[in-house]
Amino acid sequence: MAAKKVLITGAAGRIGNELRARLKGRYTLRLLDRRPVPEPEGEALVCDLGDLAGLEAACAGMDAVVHLAGNPGNSALWEVLLEDNIKGTYNLFEAARRQAVKRVIFASTNHVTGFYEFEGIYTTPEMQERPDSLYGVSKAFGEDLGRFFVDQHGLAVICLRIGSFLPEEAVRNRKGDRVLSTWLSPRDCAQLVWRGIEAEAVKFGIFYGISGNKRAYWDTQNARQLLGYAPEDDAERLA
Repeated sequence: MAAKKVLITGAAGRIGNELRARLKGRYTLRLLDRRPVPEPEGEALVCDLGDLAGLEAACAGMDAVVHLAGNPGNSALWEVLLEDNIKGTYNLFEAARRQAVKRVIFASTNHVTGFYEFEGIYTTPEMQERPDSLYGVSKAFGEDLGRFFVDQHGLAVICLRIGSFLPEEAVRNRKGDRVLSTWLSPRDCAQLVWRGIEAEAVKFGIFYGISGNKRAYWDTQNARQLLGYAPEDDAERLA
């Protein structure tokens, strides 16, 4: 069976660089970023999220899209978030729909429910959104937009609320212990993504993207049960 064709947006970013290196043996990759992708593992395109026609061309022939592109700044200005994370996310979903892409893996954030964390409340994916920032609001919009594209257009969407994506040395040299609860290792991130791509029975889901951390205060049971996620890492060994 031929390998699935997967588009990764934001492929030149911190997560994108790790993902494309870890997924290149599993899928045929097409890589997209607003700047040239260094040493690409496959076809590479330069395109901004504001370019719907360019995104549609990038989605052509793809089985799945991993949508990492966007502004990750928790203190980013609304005007920037509006362009990158609201309009840009809509353009990506619409381009995928027009090109009959079957599945989108959407990089959301734990900041969609950040006020639960402030209050020390253990959080599960089905709890009501409580964004802690306009950035969190913009990602909550992306999750809701994904739900709409599932119900209205038949797209499959997996939303990953990514925690603290860091290499091991950053966890060892941490300045605070929050990361021991929120860490997502690069290899566990790659596993979550490929399991989301392969979980064809799951048409929509919201999953916390963290490793198997002993101190976790976000629940990952639905990822384990529905996606088959089996994290290999635990921040505790780096404590």
